[in-house]
Amino acid sequence: MSSIQSTKAPRNSSIATLWAVMHKELRDISRDRRTLALALLMGPLLYPLLMIGIGTLAESRAKTQLDKVLEVPTVGIERAPNLVAFLATQGIQAKPAPADLDAAIARQDIDVAMRISVGFARNWHDGQPALVEIVRDSTRRDSDIPGARLRAALTAYGDQVGALRLLARGIDPSITRALNVGSRDLATEDAKRGIVLSSIMPYLLILMSFLGGAYLIMDATAGERERQSLEPLLATPARRGAIVSGKIAAACALGLLSLLLTLLAFKFSAQVGTSVGKMLDVSFAAIGKMLLVLLPMLFIGTTLLTLLSATAKSMKEAQSHMTWLMLLPMIPTIALAVNPIKTQMWQFTVPFLAQNQMLLKVIRGESIDPQVWAIYLAAGFGVAALLWFAAVRRYHQERLAISG
Repeated sequence: MSSIQSTKAPRNSSIATLWAVMHKELRDISRDRRTLALALLMGPLLYPLLMIGIGTLAESRAKTQLDKVLEVPTVGIERAPNLVAFLATQGIQAKPAPADLDAAIARQDIDVAMRISVGFARNWHDGQPALVEIVRDSTRRDSDIPGARLRAALTAYGDQVGALRLLARGIDPSITRALNVGSRDLATEDAKRGIVLSSIMPYLLILMSFLGGAYLIMDATAGERERQSLEPLLATPARRGAIVSGKIAAACALGLLSLLLTLLAFKFSAQVGTSVGKMLDVSFAAIGKMLLVLLPMLFIGTTLLTLLSATAKSMKEAQSHMTWLMLLPMIPTIALAVNPIKTQMWQFTVPFLAQNQMLLKVIRGESIDPQVWAIYLAAGFGVAALLWFAAVRRYHQERLAISG
């Protein structure tokens, strides 16, 4: 009976130490109200405004360029009067081009221009393809929509004239079409809405979960070490594992609250936003799934920062790690953009890539198999456990309490 009590006592003591350390760290950061406000409100306020603002500007720009009359400087405008008249009916106004058209495009004075070839009339009357060039700088994003409008109008004119030529010869124009190609889109409404969300939202959420508790955990280790307030804590008989766990739990609690506020801010912004903003809407069920997806990354980031902060001699040295840590969540986003790959089971075991793939599934409204959840959570918390063990080993080193 006494042996059972002796095993329960250290366990209860460790839990009490964990809660005491966690309460102490949360109380300390609550005293710094400015830092706490930045940690909790920066993401919820900044990220939804950023995404909705950029989306609204892009939508406004696209509508403006699609609705207004498009003026296209044209070389050889007198060579194709019928083409010019047709373009006018499509909201495209041809006007004389400047003497140095290429220089004007390079200076961005002109977005898109048109050049009608010298032999246009001769080729036209001979029934041969007449050359019309679209002149623009493809690296300038401002020319995308005007260029697409002009190309679509020219294609429509060419198809219309080609059909009339066949009718004049008593030939059905449809005979030139060997295939009548249709399309059937199987994408769900959630998946279509997820196109906008999947562009940047996974990176922002992964970054927030990975570094959400950065300030608290660095201050709780490197900061206390620099202020020489860590030594009294380590001098107590409390287990080092409980001390580390308490600090990690406090940072994870702060990071989880920030993530929740950010996701709720996205949902609220979507309710009051424009058509682009409404595409950012996510259900409460999806918010719950996202929090579960991000929980392993929250523990991975916090335990990694604990280990790095424990090896740093000062707060400034610990903060220097933020430069390369912020780049890690970008790796899967860039890799998938350059080389898209099909979802495979091994991807759910790789940190950052696994979170990206899981978030995309949630955003697209796809169901996630229990087996995928099991592999993902086991791999994520397994990595966090290894980092926790390394951090605890570091806390067992007596020189940790010595600053400098």
